[in-house]
Amino acid sequence: MVRVGFHASHEQISPRQLLADVQHAERAGFHMAMCSDHLAPWTTAQGHSGYAWSWLAAALATTDLELGCVSAPGQRYHPAVMAQKIATLGQMFPGRFWVALGSGEAANEHVTGDRWPAKAEREQRLDESVEVIARLLDGEEVSHHGAVTVDRAQVWERADPRPRLIAPVVSAPSARRVAGWAEGLVTVNQPHETLREVIATYRDAGGRGPLALQLHLSWAPTQEEAEAIAMDQWRGNAVGPPIAWDVDTPAGFDAIAAHVPRESVMATVRTSADLEQHVAWLREYAELGFDDIYLHHVGQRQADFIDAFAAEVIPAVTG
Repeated sequence: MVRVGFHASHEQISPRQLLADVQHAERAGFHMAMCSDHLAPWTTAQGHSGYAWSWLAAALATTDLELGCVSAPGQRYHPAVMAQKIATLGQMFPGRFWVALGSGEAANEHVTGDRWPAKAEREQRLDESVEVIARLLDGEEVSHHGAVTVDRAQVWERADPRPRLIAPVVSAPSARRVAGWAEGLVTVNQPHETLREVIATYRDAGGRGPLALQLHLSWAPTQEEAEAIAMDQWRGNAVGPPIAWDVDTPAGFDAIAAHVPRESVMATVRTSADLEQHVAWLREYAELGFDDIYLHHVGQRQADFIDAFAAEVIPAVTG
């Protein structure tokens, strides 16, 4: 049976409010949660970016939810430091934490002052970082010289069970490339034919573990308000890859957003004031084969969304 979770968007909501929101989501009936890991918001209208790893510890300690995080090792985070963070949360909260390891975006990684690599280099760096992290989580002492450098690293805290290392992907070629190491896959809402191709490619390449979808949506009591929320908060995100990987400041996304038409935003964000429409959309994604669907209401006020979807959408989809 499909599970429905809450997506905690650090780039849009302060960490204090987001902690209250995830606690509210658990009380209301959401099954699990996941979060982003940003140093900067996408656009200035979003206006937040708390440190996800501090927040994760607080969220895990004050809920009983399973929680995951999408993060990027290799530039802003050395893989040995990443492994220590993963192991610590896994040891403190057994079986309740997973991490999706991606190649990152310039908006968060450029702050180190290092050159932002081309896509192929970022993928190589990710593959090496994942190998280092997995070996460290297994208790090995690791030295490595390649796209990342590691000197006799060892993580002394061991998590049992080891947190799952899953892969965030948006395309079939990426799904094929990560299938060898991923212990699950998470993607975002796209056209159904694209999602079918991503899933089939991942499975055909030997990809294992559950399939998860982060679903961008906008809901409000009126259609006009729902659309206004989507335009205000997610217009800059409608550009998608590869542009989204390489723009390095919120001001840059603001400039791009000014030229994004309404139709592109509505194609990216499932926008409706009708809860039955949201039920229908979620059922479609469940039928595609997703085990877990994380709802990301792109508005900055989450309380009404949490209550409405917990009361009318989640039971209709899962019951």
